[in-house]
Amino acid sequence: MAEATQDTRSQRAGLWLTLLLAAMVLLNYVDRGAIGIAAPKLKDELMLSAASFGVVVSAFSWIYAPAQFAVGWLSDRFCVYRMIAAGISVWALATLLTGFATGFAMLVALRVMLGIGEGVAFPSASKIIARHVTPGRRGLANGAVAVSLSWGPALGIFAGGLILHYFGWRPIFFAFGAVTLLWIVPWLFVSMPQWRRYAHGSGRDVPVGKVMRCRTAWLMGIGHFSNTYGFYFLLAWLPLFLVKERHIPILDMTGMITVAYVVQGFGALGWGWLSDRLVRAGWDEGRARIGQMCLYHLTSAASILGIGLSGSSSMILAWLVFGALFGAIGGVQVYAIAQIYAGPRASGTWVGVMNGVGNLSGIAGPILTGLLIEETGSYMSAFAVSAAIVALGAIWWVVALPKLEQVALD
Repeated sequence: MAEATQDTRSQRAGLWLTLLLAAMVLLNYVDRGAIGIAAPKLKDELMLSAASFGVVVSAFSWIYAPAQFAVGWLSDRFCVYRMIAAGISVWALATLLTGFATGFAMLVALRVMLGIGEGVAFPSASKIIARHVTPGRRGLANGAVAVSLSWGPALGIFAGGLILHYFGWRPIFFAFGAVTLLWIVPWLFVSMPQWRRYAHGSGRDVPVGKVMRCRTAWLMGIGHFSNTYGFYFLLAWLPLFLVKERHIPILDMTGMITVAYVVQGFGALGWGWLSDRLVRAGWDEGRARIGQMCLYHLTSAASILGIGLSGSSSMILAWLVFGALFGAIGGVQVYAIAQIYAGPRASGTWVGVMNGVGNLSGIAGPILTGLLIEETGSYMSAFAVSAAIVALGAIWWVVALPKLEQVALD
């Protein structure tokens, strides 16, 4: 009886924790994408070439990607709730200090600092969802977090675009960093009751070595690389492309991208709900979730290529919205699939491995994009490469991964 009451309390806590995790991921992508929003003015003021700007964007992932391995393990072994509070403090400070940047070296250092802080987000969030959310609500819980993958950039583009237009690029970082710091207050209030119960992680040793040696975790990481490549490409380079290449005014650019991300956010809830409904109706869970991932990769590749080829604002907006309708699937299903393979005990470590490999795209992609633009004098080659890498993911998820069920790690 006492155990049943404890489980009920855990699930009730899961609702509030999931909502705050969604808010955390929203701020994560507001702050991560701020460099792209500021780019039309920041790049000129600090006299950065396309290749130099690519290095600045890439610097975030120099530490963010490898840190995922360590953070995943730590979230399974130690108090994940405290880790989140510490991580968000670091990244909020990094965001705020970027407003004082005076050149290339300082920007790179602060992007690395941002990567250290933001590295805590996804392995820790996945650990908490796997611990507190029942399997029948897994898609919706991940959908709530995936909404923030879309609405974070939407809010960042909308608020940042207005700030950029009226006040310049530095106040973007001051405002975003201050708001992120405020999030810590409700997090401490909601999460502190869990600190003692989970002071030492799950209370049992997690087979970290077996997760690291598990072929499926690394295969998921490669699929996630394809998943994140297009996302990072658009997040960092789309505002610059629209303003500098298509000569779209900053406020119009802000409106177009905001609309797309808002649509994508509603799509996250819809796709998460649909996948849960299909599973409860008797569909094979692997078929439902991996099938949606294939659909996402194909439509996203078409959207990226369409944006690059379009010359008018109306066509660019149409391709943005088309991609947004399916774009949320990647954020919903990739973490749901990881949680199924790993189970509650190892989900933090598993997502750490997957994210560590997958976010290498954030290192290679921006640098490759900058070099392609500088060498060819055009964005088209960068759009084509991005679309091709994303499209390959549709094949990978079907061919490379084994049957979707919890892996025997013990």
